Amino acid sequence: MGYNHYWYPFKFMFELTIENISQFTRPMHTITRSYGGMISPGTATFFFVNDNGVAITCKHIANLILAAENINLGYSKFKMERDQLTKDNKFARNLKGLELKYKYTNETTVQLKNNFLNCFDEINQIVCHLHPTLDLAILEFKGFNKILYNSYATFIKDNAQIKQGKYLCRIGFPFPEFNNFLHNPVSDDIEWTNTGNANSPTFPIDGIITRFVADPAIGITGIEMSTPGLRGQSGGPLFDSEGKIYGMQFATNHLHLGFDIKDKEIIHDGRKSKVSNFPFLHVGICVHVEKIKEFLREHKIQFKEA
Repeated sequence: MGYNHYWYPFKFMFELTIENISQFTRPMHTITRSYGGMISPGTATFFFVNDNGVAITCKHIANLILAAENINLGYSKFKMERDQLTKDNKFARNLKGLELKYKYTNETTVQLKNNFLNCFDEINQIVCHLHPTLDLAILEFKGFNKILYNSYATFIKDNAQIKQGKYLCRIGFPFPEFNNFLHNPVSDDIEWTNTGNANSPTFPIDGIITRFVADPAIGITGIEMSTPGLRGQSGGPLFDSEGKIYGMQFATNHLHLGFDIKDKEIIHDGRKSKVSNFPFLHVGICVHVEKIKEFLREHKIQFKEA
């Protein structure tokens, strides 16, 4: 009976919660194109805090939104100057000079486009409020007529419940699978398309609170988890089995375990081999819920707590 008492609550701990959290957690799909021509897909996460079109995410994610306009505008100017070059025996030299002017190498990102899935019927503007010190940002979406997300976050009210060993979960959109994009050679532009896979699946990861991150000037700012936050989960919620939000994933630290192995002889596939291993523990770091609520209050953003 004692075994069942502790085992049963864990059996279905996050099944319904993940369904509920997914109602207001959304992906940001990003495509970047290098000057060398490589198009790379990426994902990030954000979640809504009210029914007025306001969400939170990481500051480094919001910076991608802010950077897109300048990057794309710069490439548009480059293309305009490039297309005015005379196609003669001096073209290659003049093009090289133009590349130097714009500081373009094959690895330079020249185009960046973001897509916010299943949020609104249309978006005319996104106002970003960046936290001065923490990796935290508020996104205010403007110009929509219809909201496509359901529900919104409920933040935990009692900080006394946030303790070492607390079992929590995060969700986000790592491992991007979307491929609904292409390069249009006529316009020399990357575009979203109506074909292909437009979605990426959610991916939850559980863990326990291991330690807290603190700043001498402002107190506890973060929660360390026993498992990593995955690429693409940045901006995703940290929540308990009741769906209450404890924080937001923003980074992963790598702790050297010290169990190093160098040139250890093993037998693999019937052959002797020497291997080396320098293991690390990867721990996720989340912005503490109290700092999120403080930032929302500072900007007079409505939110719910319980």
